[in-house]
Amino acid sequence: MLEHLARKWTRKEKQTVQEEVDLSGKIPEHVAVIMDGNGRWASMRSLPRVAGHRAGMKTVKNVVKAADEIGVRYITMYAFSTENWKRPRDEVDFLMKLPQEFLSTELDELIERDVRIRMLGSKDELPSHTLKALLEAEEQTRDNRGLQLNFALNYGGRDEIVKAFSIIAEQVKEGKFDPKDLDEEVISRYLYTSEIPDPDLLIRTSGEIRLSNFMLWQLAYTEMWFTDVLWPDFTREHFYQAIVEYQGRARRYGAV
Repeated sequence: MLEHLARKWTRKEKQTVQEEVDLSGKIPEHVAVIMDGNGRWASMRSLPRVAGHRAGMKTVKNVVKAADEIGVRYITMYAFSTENWKRPRDEVDFLMKLPQEFLSTELDELIERDVRIRMLGSKDELPSHTLKALLEAEEQTRDNRGLQLNFALNYGGRDEIVKAFSIIAEQVKEGKFDPKDLDEEVISRYLYTSEIPDPDLLIRTSGEIRLSNFMLWQLAYTEMWFTDVLWPDFTREHFYQAIVEYQGRARRYGAV
């Protein structure tokens, strides 16, 4: 009896969290997510780290659904950084297979939801099977007009900025661009996110409070929300909690 009441109370509590989201209020247009804690989640259960990454895939699916249902237009998942190549080889190999595995099971439903998929990051170092899966998903969802799901893969904020300035410098050298015309709008056009608005909200899991070289240019005025919850344990209710807190903040962009 007590167990039944506990389950009933938990369901009611979760429903309340979702109902607290003001759908007529300021829903963030773009949410960026640093998915952290997969390895620790696995270690706490005496499992290999790769088991945590596979569990985290389910969280990606649930969070994307939650974002889509409340009207978020863009969600960017930090899937693999330029620094993650330093991890053990077997873990890197597994992570490079995850996009193919995720898309093979979830792409049809994402298409049904009118989700558009896009990769942000350097394609140069990616294995052919990883790149092929992502490019095919981009092509199959190219005309979709719903939520845009961005996978930041082989992505580094500093690397992105360096590449942008390298292109601009080459155009200056060739006489195609006048340095006097350089401004923030111009620089933004040469970033991976050139056609995407800057994130309104950044979510990071696992208790770490740092950016880890993620979207350094784009996060200048982003609201940030941190939680101790490990990514595989992060639920749609946690996502709604972040949205509710975001809706309670005043974004002044340097003004009073």
